[in-house]
This record gives sequence, structure tokens and C-alpha cells, in this order.
Amino acid sequence: MSRFSEIQQAPPVAVFALTAAYKADSNPNKVNCGVGAYRTDDSQPWVLPVVRQVETQLAADHSLNHEYLPISGLPEFTSASVNLILGADNPAVLENRALGFQALSGTGALRLGAEFLSRQAKYNIVYLPDPTWPNHNGIFKAAMFSELRKYRYFKADTRGLHIEGMLEDLRGAPENAVVILHACAHNPTGVDPTREQWKQIAEVCKAKKLFVFFDAAYVGFASGSVETDRWPVTYFLSQGIELFCAQSYSKNFGLYNERIGCLTSVVNDPEVKLRIKSQMEIIARVLWSNPPNHGARIVSTVLNNPALLAQWFDHIATMSSRIKSMRQALYERLKALGTPGTWHHITDQIGMFSYTGLGPNQVEFMKKNYAVYAMKDGRMNMCALTTKNVDYVANAIHEAVSKVHEDPKL
Repeated sequence: MSRFSEIQQAPPVAVFALTAAYKADSNPNKVNCGVGAYRTDDSQPWVLPVVRQVETQLAADHSLNHEYLPISGLPEFTSASVNLILGADNPAVLENRALGFQALSGTGALRLGAEFLSRQAKYNIVYLPDPTWPNHNGIFKAAMFSELRKYRYFKADTRGLHIEGMLEDLRGAPENAVVILHACAHNPTGVDPTREQWKQIAEVCKAKKLFVFFDAAYVGFASGSVETDRWPVTYFLSQGIELFCAQSYSKNFGLYNERIGCLTSVVNDPEVKLRIKSQMEIIARVLWSNPPNHGARIVSTVLNNPALLAQWFDHIATMSSRIKSMRQALYERLKALGTPGTWHHITDQIGMFSYTGLGPNQVEFMKKNYAVYAMKDGRMNMCALTTKNVDYVANAIHEAVSKVHEDPKL
């Protein structure tokens, strides 16, 4: 008998369990709309050409080695990441008020920031959008936040933003509560505030003295424009709001398994930057000790080279435009089929995911009868749609909505 015999089996991580079921399915028409990764119109992962080019360049450079990086990361990577999310001409950059710290993708950046806020700032209440990326909950629990509260975000009857409820909930938050805001392409809903709504949100956060923590996993990938996708972050800074921003290069560079991210901190007094960095180094030393080099060199090489950067801008525009075209195609097919309900939210939403409004029984119907896999909450990855399967997926949705009647969200 093992000393671990009493250990209970943990529930599987939903999205990975869904992918495992998809892989085991023998249906030749199967479609995986669950996993959050970009696919080409041939349903294949896409290694960005500029990434291939830089990898070849790095492999041929015999001056490079595999020595440890500084705990805070590759300096040319962190400085480029700060410039990407803020703009090189941002006052926070010019006045030396911004700090970049390399982390294990967006997840690691969130955890690093949460640990710092819990240990050093003694913040223990976090407000998360309802719904949000499920890992947000686990990250802040692990960082010893004592209260995880929800603020209203998605309005089911309009399949849009619940701006009134969101503002009301944030007005009720205590001073120094941490507020997680998705900078763009909200996961899982694909619903983003308008610029006027962002201004209202910033006004409340500033008035209530809340600490703003942006999760920026899709900058450039959402709209195809870095400047557009980072606008909420730069607007908050223009209002004198100190903040953290977790950046990920999984989606916009396609570096999913390289785990490359950055935590950007912006403060009003440059004198505190080094103290923040020193405390983050202590935290990072325990969490992962030293950050990975390969992906960081890829990103920094691209971001610091104008010609390569121009190529990357083309790549993110390609990915964004393909997603938009698939949204439009799905909407048009559902409309042509006469699918019950309204479907304009498919094209109103932005980014990788759509909160379709499908219920869990309808999702199960699609999986069983069409081998179309989606998350139980109705979230579907629009990147999984192609010109070859969009009719098939539309028919699956149409039949599910027409035949399966549950507490209707449509």
C-alpha cells in the first residue's frame, strides 16, 4: 500500500480533456472548436514565417549559448515588451516609470503579479469578470488572495457587455481591490468594451482607488493592430493610473509551448521600480528560478528589428483577418439556414473565441452527432472554422438549436 493511497483523483482540465476526446474520435469530419490555438484554413498550426526565419538565424549564430539569463529575463526582450504594450514614446517609458519582467507566458506573469500584490502590497481581494478565463481563479487562490469576487461582464440576453452591472459592481469594490481587465479579445466571450466604455471603467477604477491588472494575451492578434489592441492600457496610463499588465506571446507569435511572457509594471514614481524588481526576483526565484531563453530571443529579435517587425505586423493582420472572415461566414450560413435566434453577436465579438449562446446540452448534441467539439459554456474557437468545414459546423449548430431545447440562451 502506498503512502499516497488516500490521494483523490483530480478532475481533468476541461479544455485538455476535450482535446483528448477529439483526438480519440474516429469521425473524419470532426472539428475541434475548443482549444485556444490558431489554425490555418487547412486546420493546421501555423509557425509564423518570421519565427522560422529568426530560428534559423539563431541556430547559425555560434556566439549564443545556454547560460542562465538574469532572473528578471532577457533585457532586450523585456524592454521590447514594455515598448510593445505601452508604445516607445509613452511618457511612462520616457520617464523611466515602466518595468518589464520576463515570465512563463501570460499565466506566469499573472501569478508573479498576484504573488507580489499579495505578499508585498498586502492586497487580498480581487475582482474577476463573470465569466473569465478559468485559470484566473486558480492563480489568485494560489497567490493567497482571501476573496475572489465577480463583477458582471457578459449580458446573456444581448450577448454583449453588461456595462451597467460592471460599473455598479466596481463602484462597490473596496479601496485597493485588484481588478482584472482583459485588454482585448475577452476570453471566453469575445466581447470588449468600446472606447467610451473603457473611459467609464477607468473613471471608476481611479475614483475608487482600485488596482488595475490587465491581462493582455491577444495584443495585435485581436484586431490586427497593436496600437488598437493596447489602447485601453495606454488610456488608463494617461489618466495617471498605476497598473500591472500580463503579456503573452503564445497567440500573437504562435509560441504556445515556449512559455514566453512579460509582466509590465507602471508606477508614478520611478524611485520604487528597483524595489519592485528586487521583490519580484525573490518571488520568481522560487516559482521558476530562471526564465527560458529561446522564445525570448525570437520575440526580442523580431521586435527590435524594423524589417522583421514589419513582417510580424503582416502575420498578425493575416491571422486576425482570417478569424474575422470565418466569423462572417458562420453568421451568413446560420442566417441562410434560418437558425432560431439572433446571431449578429458572432460578428460583433472579436478575437479567437465566440460565446455562441449554445447551452451544454446543445454542445453535447453537436459532439455526439457531428463530432464538433466545443466547451460546455458554448465558447467556440473561431480559428477552428475553415472554408472547408464552416458549412458543416453551421449545420451542426442549426440542428442543435432546432432540436435541443434547454434554458435558452438563444
